[in-house]
Amino acid sequence: MTNIIGLIPYSLDVRQWAAVIVGCICFGISKTGFNGVSVIAVPLFALVFGAKESTGLALPLICFADLFAVVYYRRHAEWKYIWPLIPWVLAGFALALGVDYFIRTSRGFKFLIGACVIAGLVVMVWNELRGRKDAGPPGGLWAPAFFGVLGGFSTMIGNAAGPIMSVFLLSVRLPKESFVGTAAWFFLIVNYLKIPLQALVWRNISGRTLWLDLYLVPFILLGVGLGILFVKGVNNNQYRVVTYALTFISAALLFL
Repeated sequence: MTNIIGLIPYSLDVRQWAAVIVGCICFGISKTGFNGVSVIAVPLFALVFGAKESTGLALPLICFADLFAVVYYRRHAEWKYIWPLIPWVLAGFALALGVDYFIRTSRGFKFLIGACVIAGLVVMVWNELRGRKDAGPPGGLWAPAFFGVLGGFSTMIGNAAGPIMSVFLLSVRLPKESFVGTAAWFFLIVNYLKIPLQALVWRNISGRTLWLDLYLVPFILLGVGLGILFVKGVNNNQYRVVTYALTFISAALLFL
């Protein structure tokens, strides 16, 4: 299957189409269900389209899914955890643009992001083992700076901030609806801020990529629906356990 529809501006084989479709479903699930699933999609898109081009192709799809997540969970956001992160996220964007001149391989970026996610998970698990019950991120004032810069850097480099945000929100012990709602608003803001940088600085959003995105929208919607169903089907404790597991797995995938 060289090209499913003649109008599609990419020539992909069956395995590549399967990878892209699975990736779209994972992106949708990550927005309304489990953030860590998004990093499963990142290497799939990178394998098919290349590391940098894949981020520009995926971004409009992710932004589309963000809208549905915000509409559905709009009443559950905890803004006190969002606003302190945003200035640091912008610093992470700047860091990513600078590092891009020095690290040219996608494997180098993925290794760096994976190491940072694992470090964040270690901090989170350490706090869990200490029996920390108060609602607040580990480390107090440094946490928004650490997770904000890391989130901004990783989302700019590879749309891979899902596990990092999961670490931060798990650490404040939010109920599942507030967890998803807070993440939804955070990523809506962050991803729309990325669009001009991806389009004008890295120039990896074009009419060609947007045309393919139109064909992939139904699979994003499928993932959005599945994510909502998954969240409804688990209680708060189960949600935390699943999110822990997916975050560990997705971080490990970045090292492959």
